[in-house]
Order: sequence, then structure tokens, then C-alpha cells
Amino acid sequence: MENRVEKAVELFAKGYNCSQAVFCAFADKFDIDDDTAMRISLGFGGGFGRLREVCGAFSACTMLAGLANESDLKNAAQAKTDAYKEIRVLKEEFEKRNGGSFICRELLGIPGPSESHVPEKRTEHYKKTRPCEEIVRQAALMMDEYLK
Repeated sequence: MENRVEKAVELFAKGYNCSQAVFCAFADKFDIDDDTAMRISLGFGGGFGRLREVCGAFSACTMLAGLANESDLKNAAQAKTDAYKEIRVLKEEFEKRNGGSFICRELLGIPGPSESHVPEKRTEHYKKTRPCEEIVRQAALMMDEYLK
């Protein structure tokens, strides 16, 4: 398998959203095919459908941590406790790597949700003004370390 961090950045550069890029770079570790992985993570981009809430790259990290969690799912309370503890650790690390937030609008420096549900074109201006590619890179690096 090629470097997962490079794969995540490449997927983002091809036009996939931040969540798809990170989630799909690791999906094969959990026997999830690319098409299924793309569909699972599709709605998380832009902080949940461009609502600019929780960053899609962090949402992907959360989903991957859930897949990696080995808690006994029959004990729902303990499984949730274990998972939530891990998510808080990941959140802290994500924030350290990305300027202190895991909220899309804060990472982008915008006041609220996008007016439109239509994704922006990845123009040169977009690439110069958006930290998303670096956030994808940092999320993938974090998960590469976490999932070893």
C-alpha cells in the first residue's frame, strides 16, 4: 500500500472532500472497499454538508477510531466509554496539529455555515486561502500513528 498520508492528500487534490480523503486512505485496513468508504464519508465534508461544524477530516478520524476499537460491543456502556475516551485524546492531538480547533468554520476563519450546499471549486484562490489540504495531511499523519 502506498503511503496513506500521500494517498489522503492525493484524494483531496482530486476533489474528494476532507472526510473522504482521510477515511478512504485507511479503509482497506478494515476491509472496506473504496466505493463503500467514499459513500460512508461523503456527507461529513465541509463540517457536515458545508454546515461548517465538526471538521470532516476529524470526523473521518472518529470513524476510523471506532473501527479500530476492540471493546466488547455487547457491553454498550463500556464500549461507549472506551470510544469516547479515545476520541477526546484524538481531538486534543488534532487541535494541537491544526491551530487549536476541530470546528470547520474556526479552522477556515469564517463566521458560520456556508449559504450554499454546493461545494466550492478548487481554484488557485481556494488552494491559497484554505488550510484544508494541510488539515487532511495532519489528520492522516495522526491516524497513521494511531492505527499502527
